[in-house]
Amino acid sequence: MDNQLGTILKETRLQQHLSQQAVATGICAQSMLSAIENGQTMPNAKLLIHLCQRLQISLNDITLAADFAVSGRDNFNAHVSTLCRQHEYRQLRDYLNGEAVLSAIETADQTQAYYYYLGVTDYQLGSLTAAQQNFRLALASAATKRPTALTRLCYGSLGLVAAQETQRQTATTAIQAALAYLDETPYEENLNCLFYLAAFAHEKLGDSAIAATYLNQGIAFASEHNSHYMLANDYHLLAILSTQVETATTPLMAKQYETMLTTLFHEKVYDDET
Repeated sequence: MDNQLGTILKETRLQQHLSQQAVATGICAQSMLSAIENGQTMPNAKLLIHLCQRLQISLNDITLAADFAVSGRDNFNAHVSTLCRQHEYRQLRDYLNGEAVLSAIETADQTQAYYYYLGVTDYQLGSLTAAQQNFRLALASAATKRPTALTRLCYGSLGLVAAQETQRQTATTAIQAALAYLDETPYEENLNCLFYLAAFAHEKLGDSAIAATYLNQGIAFASEHNSHYMLANDYHLLAILSTQVETATTPLMAKQYETMLTTLFHEKVYDDET
């Protein structure tokens, strides 16, 4: 495995203007973090989880690589983007429900983006029923039957919400739609989110082995396109899944984890060292 994990951690740390010492304090030696960032060693799952927590890599907040336009007015789109990136979801909901934004929506694509952002906002604020309704409205607003990146994100997001509502069939169907014939959609970095959404949904459903499979597919997909986007989230969730392996009920599941973790983290699944 190349040094993409170390590179991701370093880039995230630098984006937050943090020193190695600030990130490592109370977690590991600064020399250990330096070795990880430089590809000289790999963190085990528990250490990776602690580093992701320190760097505020969240499983709940997904910031798109590129935002979608909710209107033809750049100032509206920029404000939506800013509120999303700052995770100011209450302000975003109020802004999206304002008359100025509503009157500026002109196209089907903008309508779809509008309902997508409303769904994201409702999900983050814990209004799962409203989120599911808005993601469905976003899907109904699609300008074409051929799934775009945004349409796929709407399906993936709907799958995650349904999973949290323990609606297994709805979640599974939505996730499958999000990823179906993915090679027919022109690549853009937002597509990296799909595998993470699928994995997170299956983690919520208790399907840890399926979740881990989606994460490995997502890591491979991003790497094939020379992208680091969402890889930190993928590794973080995979590390969390690894700490749950003791609850695995089948030898096959345990074997799958052992293979993945030995490859990704250079550790045995039952190794308690950090």
